[in-house]
Amino acid sequence: MSVTSNDTSDSSLKFQRVLLKLSGEALLGGGRDFGIDETVLRNYANEVKDAVEAGAEVAVVIGGGNIFRGVENAMQGMTRAHADYMGMLATMINAMALQDALEQANLVTRLQSSIKMEEIAEPFIRRRAIRHLEKGRVVIFGAGTGNPYFTTDTAAALRGLEIDADVILKGTRVDGVFTADPEEDPSAERFERIYGEEVIERDLQVMDMTALTLCQESKMPIVVFNMATSGNLRRLLEGETVGTRVHWDGEEASAKRVPA
Repeated sequence: MSVTSNDTSDSSLKFQRVLLKLSGEALLGGGRDFGIDETVLRNYANEVKDAVEAGAEVAVVIGGGNIFRGVENAMQGMTRAHADYMGMLATMINAMALQDALEQANLVTRLQSSIKMEEIAEPFIRRRAIRHLEKGRVVIFGAGTGNPYFTTDTAAALRGLEIDADVILKGTRVDGVFTADPEEDPSAERFERIYGEEVIERDLQVMDMTALTLCQESKMPIVVFNMATSGNLRRLLEGETVGTRVHWDGEEASAKRVPA
C-alpha cells in the first residue's frame, strides 16, 4: 500500500523535514565507470521509505556525475554554460530513476524540475513542494538550480532553505567528515561535530563554497553520513550520532578516532 500522507508523523524525530542530497557517483556501485547500479538505487529507495514510515518529510536533490562521466570526452572544448546545462539533464535522468525506484517501494512521489519539462516533471514551485511534503510525498528536485555555474550542492542548500528543512543530509559513501582521507591515512579521525567556519578554513570539501555560504547565512545544519549503511538515515532522524554534524553555533570541533 502506498504511503500517501504523514498521519504517522512522529514528533519525537530529531529532524522532521529534511533535504537529502545524494551524489550521482554514489549510484555507480562498485564496478562501473558510469551509469546506475540497480541494487544501489533500490537500497536507497528502501532507506528513504524507512524514513518516511518513521514520520519524516523527505525531499531529495541528486547529482548527475555518474551520467556525465559517460560524455566527458565529448565535452572537451565545450563552453562551461553549455556543459552545465548538459549536467542538469543528467540530474534529471537520475531523478527519474530514483522516482521509479521509490514508487516501486510504494511511496508517492513528485518530481520537480528547475527547467521546464512538462511531460515528465512539475515546475519547481515552493508552496507546491511544501504541500507535497505535508501530504507525505517524497519530492525530488531535478535540474539543479536551473542556472549554469551552480552545483547540485548549491541546489541542495537552496532548496533546503526554500522548503524550510530542519537539516541538509548529505548521503555519501564514507562515514562523515575526516581529518584526512581515511582510505589513505589509517590515523584519520572522523569529526562527530565541526563548526562550519572550520570546514571552510580547512577546505574539508563538505560542500562547495556557495552552498556553505547559504547554509552559514541561515545557520542551516548539515549532516554528512554514509548512505550505503543500512538504517543510517532513520537512526540519524531519530537522534543517534551518525556521521558528522556541521553546525554554526561556534563550538569547537569534536573528532573521534576511527579504528583502522
